[in-house]
Amino acid sequence: MTQNFSMGGHPAWLRRAALLFLVALLSSCNMARLGYNNGETISYFWLNSYVGFDADQKPWVKKEIGNLFAWHRRTQLPDYIGLLTQAQKRIARPVTEAELARDYEDMRRRVLTITDRAAPSLADLALALRPEQIVRIQEKFDSSNETFRKEHLRGDLADRQRQRFKRTMKQAEHWFGNFSGEQERQIRVLSDARPLNDELVLADRMQRQAEMIRMLQRIEAEKPTREAAAAMIRQYVSGTMDHYGHPEYQAYFEKYRAAQMRMVAGIINMTTAAQKENFTQALQGWVDDFQTLSRLDPAPAQRFNVN
Repeated sequence: MTQNFSMGGHPAWLRRAALLFLVALLSSCNMARLGYNNGETISYFWLNSYVGFDADQKPWVKKEIGNLFAWHRRTQLPDYIGLLTQAQKRIARPVTEAELARDYEDMRRRVLTITDRAAPSLADLALALRPEQIVRIQEKFDSSNETFRKEHLRGDLADRQRQRFKRTMKQAEHWFGNFSGEQERQIRVLSDARPLNDELVLADRMQRQAEMIRMLQRIEAEKPTREAAAAMIRQYVSGTMDHYGHPEYQAYFEKYRAAQMRMVAGIINMTTAAQKENFTQALQGWVDDFQTLSRLDPAPAQRFNVN
């Protein structure tokens, strides 16, 4: 959780598994609790905005989304509660970049756990897609990329750094409360020290999208078995995490993650006792919500109703 500060134009790595609606919901610090609390409905609308489900697809897509959330609440949220509780305790002492790097790897493994669970259902979805629905997904990608260009490819480097810093401060204040002028100056230095190449980020994003479209087109054309399609989806998600072996992208994002962890550790370690208490209380809200959600009735199909 401590790494979930704004990445500016860099979508949090959790978002890179684009089909994993659950992961997408957990990638935004301000909206994640609201998103998870209403996860089945939001996930359905999110997927439907890309695919445009027909009348035959809607019922079983809703059911599979509900099943995945029920599994996640039952088996994964207790683990998350433990992680959040540890984070509450760890904030009392200095945090190291090495610890944050281990957190990153831990979360990466958790993404793969969700991928493994979701892959058969996602395979069913991929096998059911019609060519025109794949075209719609591509059009949605094109639209989102245009939005990215408008939001992140305007202005010179100084302008982009300033906007990224504003997003960083907004999220830091969400967790810790207000910062002093001196603290903000220190955070600005840490923020600007992160690499900033939104053109490369967009290129990486478009590569991932193209790989997904190729995968969906191949599944639609070849109609492989469910098991084979699920394996292709697992391979896709694994590939997105490693930028498909593209050395320039890998090098950039490795440098970015290192600078990001340096910034987050710096922010945490400069906070006052009162700011640390704000952070602890913010995490407690997550803990309370996750404890409640983990005890929900596991009959997911009845938890939401969307047309």
